[in-house]
Amino acid sequence: MRKRAAVLCGAAVVVAGSFTAVPAGASTPQAAATAQAAKLSWKKCGTTDYPTLQCASLKVPLDHANPHGKQITLALSRVPHTAKTYQGPLLVNPGGPGGSGLTLAGFVASSLPKAVAAQYDVIGFDPRGVGRSTPALNCKPGHFDPVRPNSLPSTPAIEKANIQRAKSFARACGTKHASVLPYINTVQAVRDMDAIRAALGAKRINYFGYSYGTYLGAVYAKLYPERVRRLVLDSIVDPTGVWYEDNLAQDYAFNDRHRALMAWIAKYDATYKLGTDPEKIEAKWYAMRAALAKKPAGGKVGASELEDTFIPGGYYNGYWPYLAEAFSAYVNDKNADPLVEAYENFAAVDAAGDNGYSIYTSVQCRDASWPRDWDQWRKDNWAVYEKAPFMTWNNAWYNAPCAFWPTDSLRPVNVANGKLPPVLLFQATGDAATPYQGGATVHRLLARSSLVVEQDGGNHGITLSGNACLDKYLAEYLTDGTVPRGHGEADAVCAALPDPKPLTSKAASPSSRGSTLHGMLGFRG
Repeated sequence: MRKRAAVLCGAAVVVAGSFTAVPAGASTPQAAATAQAAKLSWKKCGTTDYPTLQCASLKVPLDHANPHGKQITLALSRVPHTAKTYQGPLLVNPGGPGGSGLTLAGFVASSLPKAVAAQYDVIGFDPRGVGRSTPALNCKPGHFDPVRPNSLPSTPAIEKANIQRAKSFARACGTKHASVLPYINTVQAVRDMDAIRAALGAKRINYFGYSYGTYLGAVYAKLYPERVRRLVLDSIVDPTGVWYEDNLAQDYAFNDRHRALMAWIAKYDATYKLGTDPEKIEAKWYAMRAALAKKPAGGKVGASELEDTFIPGGYYNGYWPYLAEAFSAYVNDKNADPLVEAYENFAAVDAAGDNGYSIYTSVQCRDASWPRDWDQWRKDNWAVYEKAPFMTWNNAWYNAPCAFWPTDSLRPVNVANGKLPPVLLFQATGDAATPYQGGATVHRLLARSSLVVEQDGGNHGITLSGNACLDKYLAEYLTDGTVPRGHGEADAVCAALPDPKPLTSKAASPSSRGSTLHGMLGFRG
């Protein structure tokens, strides 16, 4: 897997705002006329994993309301169709906001059944400001360099230090990217998607999005319902809460997932020797956190970095054996090396992570209103912390720049839609990053949608990760538009895959298809 598990790129941490109409100016498509004249020049850019990958670039307006004004460049990727039966472009997005989608095209094309993938041009893209698109935002490199202040603001001094970090990041974005920030938001990114459609010469697109990519897809469908052919949303953002309130709701879900990890460790006491009582194991974890707050492991892993390291376990249980080994080594053997290694593998932020976080904050802070009074954040997060301590304050500081953001906020898009062809939704009941309620809500809001539920599943991004039951529904839909129609909230139910087993070798590394996908997804809480 990648050195960085993309955990600090963003996920679908979400919020408040009432359902409103589409923002002013958003209801009249403006990008198509400009983009139709664009010609894409595809060049080979294959990798060892994805040898048929091709790349191109597309210029789009910085402000789609001013199509002849300043232009920016989007980076695109493609795995071209090979079958005689051609079903058009399939745009894919891994989420974030801030996740790069270039290699996702290769992953999706190689993970779908060959006969299905062969019928589509699978199109990946780096959204505006991301990765190889230009300009690429990087507000403040090194913002997540260790060791950060303790996330738990147990003293006024700790709280002040964290607030200053958030203010400093917001100020850096405003100074460095002042001319761009007003145009880094979901609606402008959706306009870009329609420019990509036009440049591809397609009257309609097929779309497959994970995590935040589900919100991107739902907003595209709202603005351009007549241009949607097929729509797949996996691990679904609750659009009625973008972005503050759902963020708080997410804290409860991650706390539940962390406790699930503690119960899993208890099940394998013979391996980890941390006990058989999950609550006592959890107490040992918090004791480890307290010790690291005083003396960071290897000069890198303090209390905040420990949280960063274990948060990926809330997204994907394939990481549990590695996290459990690091936990056990620290507690039982007084050996911090596996913990430092886990931090470096799962949580350390590189240049791509700095870019991803810059886009994450730019989109979320601009998309919807956030409390600008820190007293409100303090009150809300302490209330959540009392019931869900694992990630609450870490998550609060991750999003805190939005309390001080240099642009004003737009109104969220009401994605309710009765104009679409059948839509296919996937949601795990125990998903922490985008809790189950998001899938249920979008199922109600999209009139012709079908919801496939992974019962008792807790991973985020569940298709193309090894669950044949889920993938069967996906393949059938992409083949001929077939969707399941059931009774009640779920139209179809698939059993979750079994939890992992402890590692059989200390040298093993997370290299399954599931972790390949999870390394691409825009994780974060």
